Amino acid sequence: MYSASAAFLATIPSPDRGVWHLGFIPIRAYALCIIAGIIVAIWWGERRWAARGGTKGTVIDMAVFAVPFGLVGGRLYHVITDPELYFTAGKNPWNAFAIWDGGLGIWGAIALGGVGAWIACRRKGVPLPAMADAIAPGIVAAQAIGRIGNYFNQELYGAHTDLPWGLEIYQRIDPTTGLPNELTGIATGHIPLPDSPVHPTFLYELIWNLLVALVVVWADRRFKLGHGRAFALYVAGYTLGRCWIELMRTDTANHILGLRVNVWTSILVFAGAVIFMIVARKRGPRELPETLRSRGDERDAVEAAPDSGPASDSAPASSDADSPEDGGSEAEARDEITVDAGSAGSDADKPEKS
Repeated sequence: MYSASAAFLATIPSPDRGVWHLGFIPIRAYALCIIAGIIVAIWWGERRWAARGGTKGTVIDMAVFAVPFGLVGGRLYHVITDPELYFTAGKNPWNAFAIWDGGLGIWGAIALGGVGAWIACRRKGVPLPAMADAIAPGIVAAQAIGRIGNYFNQELYGAHTDLPWGLEIYQRIDPTTGLPNELTGIATGHIPLPDSPVHPTFLYELIWNLLVALVVVWADRRFKLGHGRAFALYVAGYTLGRCWIELMRTDTANHILGLRVNVWTSILVFAGAVIFMIVARKRGPRELPETLRSRGDERDAVEAAPDSGPASDSAPASSDADSPEDGGSEAEARDEITVDAGSAGSDADKPEKS
């Protein structure tokens, strides 16, 4: 009894399920974590954008495009890099659309989500690099929250470990069929799988992502990063951690030259982010607040009012004030002409001196 209690306290238990049902509606922990991450990213990004001088509400408007684009891109990357999960014998191809069961590739989410953000920034008239800098910490924080969904799904873990923070993976059974089901089943007996406990790689990445968010915020305040450099720092920091965490994972993945596809992707993206940071330094200091205002920002109208207002008000007054003066000057001119003519006439009547 004592040894069993000690073993439990020395490991991290897994939740007994990842799906609850509200009547016939399934409530999935993975989906809730994704939604929570999106909310945090928008909230934090909105605060940072406004603090940099941008128009309030711009990040929310941008998210209308970026979020659906990002979800589609993340799913596409997952399906393309792991096609055997959906298109081999015995697999259901329609499950490629079952995004609620998990399976989002961050690279596809960032790439296609960036396209959505670009469309929104074009419509609002704001620079995309500045927007990326503002939302960078929120994105990596959202990734950290999303990893909690992997915990509820009992997925993306590492090899066996005897470390105190090892994760117990329980066998889940579908109560309706009695067959094993890792995603929608229930672990009634808390029976650990043979390799348990394992490295909680989801937890490693969660902690790493939060550290990256803090580093980006600190560097952004310290060095006034602009023109996409804060976003590039986030990408470089994230990929650096993703490399070593990816090497610890034991889930099925495709390999190229002995390395997982995501490891190669991390290396290439890391190199690109570092190069971008070096090149972007030549663009000068952070963007001016005036350049971050969306089209129709009320502050632009307020600032323009003092220039246009007095000019329009003074124009009629000037014309009214000038009328008497102009009329007076014309009268004076006529008088001068009359006087000059009279003088000329009197001089003509006088005899010339010899």
